[in-house]
Order: sequence, then C-alpha cells, then structure tokens
Amino acid sequence: MSERTIAEPVSVDRIIQGLPGPWQPHDLTVVNDAVLRVARFEGEFPWHRHDEDELFLCWDGTFRIELEGRPPVTLAAGEIFVVPRGERHRPVADEPAHALMIERPETLQYGN
Repeated sequence: MSERTIAEPVSVDRIIQGLPGPWQPHDLTVVNDAVLRVARFEGEFPWHRHDEDELFLCWDGTFRIELEGRPPVTLAAGEIFVVPRGERHRPVADEPAHALMIERPETLQYGN
C-alpha cells in the first residue's frame, strides 16, 4: 500500500459505490500511524484475530461482530466498536452494509 493523504474532500458514499465487491477493503487515507479503510460487508467473513486493536464504524446498514466466547455486538449506522487485539472475531452482515475501519497499514485482512 502506498501512503497517501487526502488533499481534497472525499465522498465516502462515492467510494462505496465503486467498491468491487464484499470484503474487498479500499484504503481512503493514511493518518499518523493508521489507515482508514472502507469495505462492504455481506455474508460471513472468516474467523481471525489481529496483533492490534481493530475499530469498526458502521457507515450504513447493520452488521454484527461475532466474538469467540462472548455475545455478538450488533452495529447500526453511526455506531463504533473496537475489537481488542488478540480477540478472535468475524464480521457478519445478513444484508449488505458498509463499514469504516481504522487499522495499522500493515494489518492483514485475514488476521495474523
């Protein structure tokens, strides 16, 4: 991934309309030591974990974050949830939804 900053306003809705499909994140910008990503959630993503925290902000629709050993967390538009580092999880969307994620640039989509 090449580092890029936003020089002009960016329409998240416009970027969302151009996403190629579910579970294919698009990097919006890099800020400090983090990258802001957007993705369409649809269906079940594989279980995984990361060596760092992962922030999810539901942009539209609803989805849930299933967490190993505890109840799932359901997010609606405008809600944020942070999955703590090392916690096994997976996002699940029964209907298409979109999310923004703040992660380190080197974070692997399918976990460590």
